[in-house]
Amino acid sequence: MRSSLVNNAAMLRTVSKPAAVRMEFDADGNEIVDVSSLAVKGRMDSAIANVSPNLKSAAMFNAVWKEGLYRVFDDELGPANNGPPFTEATGLGWESSTEPKNKEDMIALAKKLNPVVGFWDPLGIVTEETSPETIGWFRHAEIKHGRVAMAGFVGYCLQANGFIFPWNLQGPIGGTGLTDKLPAISFQEIAAAGGPADQWDALPTAAKVQLILGVGFLEMWGETSIALEQDGQKHYVRGGKPGYYPKLTGGRFPHPVPLNLWDPFGFTKKMSEERKEKALLAEVNNGRLAMIGIFGVISASKGLIVPGLDSLAITPYTGEIMAPFTAADAGLPYVDKMVGVIGNLGYSL
Repeated sequence: MRSSLVNNAAMLRTVSKPAAVRMEFDADGNEIVDVSSLAVKGRMDSAIANVSPNLKSAAMFNAVWKEGLYRVFDDELGPANNGPPFTEATGLGWESSTEPKNKEDMIALAKKLNPVVGFWDPLGIVTEETSPETIGWFRHAEIKHGRVAMAGFVGYCLQANGFIFPWNLQGPIGGTGLTDKLPAISFQEIAAAGGPADQWDALPTAAKVQLILGVGFLEMWGETSIALEQDGQKHYVRGGKPGYYPKLTGGRFPHPVPLNLWDPFGFTKKMSEERKEKALLAEVNNGRLAMIGIFGVISASKGLIVPGLDSLAITPYTGEIMAPFTAADAGLPYVDKMVGVIGNLGYSL
């Protein structure tokens, strides 16, 4: 697919116009693509106009990715005149953003998060020369990984203490098809493998692949600028709000999606902006603690000395914590080669 995008991009010609408007022509000079905000909205609206209600979500999904392709084409040819850091006098991006964009802003944020520790940056990530795009990227990464760590730490504790679903993970489903030949595997059988890391290793290969692909899709959607712009937001490296995840509902996919990934039950809708700001600060601090916590229990499961966790009955894990696949998944491409280097890169299990 990448090669086809490059070939298509080579057929386009880009000409800059005032007010962050671009015109793109194909090899025959027929198609003109304006990627300004109003033009994009117009194309998105027209994509679902006069479309059958049963097909509107599919048409919207197709339009989202088509708009994304226009930007891929532009990236192949070079940065657009309204690309990062969006400093044109158009009200776009960092020029109008209220998000922290320099060292001074980050010092102020650090004091809000922890007045005792304050701004502590031993790696020198944020300096006077650090671009706002870099600051936005690191802030988004911290918030996202903190959320994952909070879910992971709670999940680890539940799984380690025998909390399991009472049904089957997989099994034959009525009718004819691929599932008829699947052996029944219950969550109880997976839990019997040992601690959470052993339980992951015990999952069927198909289950691991589905989980990884699912996470990959969520990651891709979260990085899609068109999806963010549909919510009135911008990408976090373009002055948008770090940690914001675009909606999944509202007919954006060719199949029903009942809930959003972030705040699926709308608990934050009635919060004031001041309350939301305080909640985000608490979330960042909780996420930092959760990242320490999940690494602590994983380290303890490998036999390392972790103060405060040594007295807990954490199930030992003898596998490779950083290897998503094991010899049981050797049917996947390259897995046998990956498994062959575990323990041979300067360390041993």
